[in-house]
Amino acid sequence: MSQPFTEEFKIQAVKQVTDQGYSVASVSERLGVTSSSLYNWIKAYGPDSEEHRQSQEQSDRIKQLEKELKRVIMERDILKEATVFFAGESKKNTRS
Repeated sequence: MSQPFTEEFKIQAVKQVTDQGYSVASVSERLGVTSSSLYNWIKAYGPDSEEHRQSQEQSDRIKQLEKELKRVIMERDILKEATVFFAGESKKNTRS
């Protein structure tokens, strides 16, 4: 009977092959899994998998939103400063 492996275990095994450059044979031997299982995990969790593409798209979207948030915060701060400045100018003009 085969041992059930967690998704995290599978992802880490795949990363050893795809990110760290180890061979499938060496990783499968070291972890005690079959090469065919590791190849299946690479299909499921590797850089060409649908899950990886979705994760990358989400990461790209988060970066885009963070950049936009930074710009909006900067614009807000500029408008706050302008409001304070013009409020002060308005008080000077009404005293004259």
